[in-house]
Amino acid sequence: MSTLNRAKEKLLKENYTCVLIKEDSIFCSRERGVKPLVQFVLSKEDFKDYFAADKVIGKATAFLYCILQVKKIYVSIISKVALDILVRNSIEVEYDLLVDNIRNRKNDGLCPFEEAVLDVEDSKLALEIILSKMKEMNISI
Repeated sequence: MSTLNRAKEKLLKENYTCVLIKEDSIFCSRERGVKPLVQFVLSKEDFKDYFAADKVIGKATAFLYCILQVKKIYVSIISKVALDILVRNSIEVEYDLLVDNIRNRKNDGLCPFEEAVLDVEDSKLALEIILSKMKEMNISI
C-alpha cells in the first residue's frame, strides 16, 4: 500500500481530520479547521516530503501545507483556489470533490479563514493572518 493510501485509510477509518505520514512517522489530529495544521507548523517538526490526508482544504489550509512542504495530499473536498496554490507549489493532490470555495460551519458564508486570506498570495503572510484570526476568534493553539 502506498504511503498516500495509508494516510487516506487512516483518515477515513479512524475519523481523523488530518493525517501526515512519512515512513514510520505518523501525526494525526481530530481538531477541526486550520488548528491542527497551525499546530504542526508551529511545532518546528520537519514535515518536508510527508504524505497528507485531509477532509477539507481551502486557501488558508493550502498555504499551511505549503509551509509544511508536504509531498502529496489526498483530500475529500478542496476549493479551486487551494488546488491551484498546491499545484503551483509542486504538491501533488488527489481529491474527491472540487468546489468553488469553502463555506463556514453554518453554511451561510465563506469560512472565516478563507475570507481572511482572500487577497493573500504569500504563505508566510497567510500564516500571520491565520494566527491573528485565531486569536480574534478565541481559538487556542
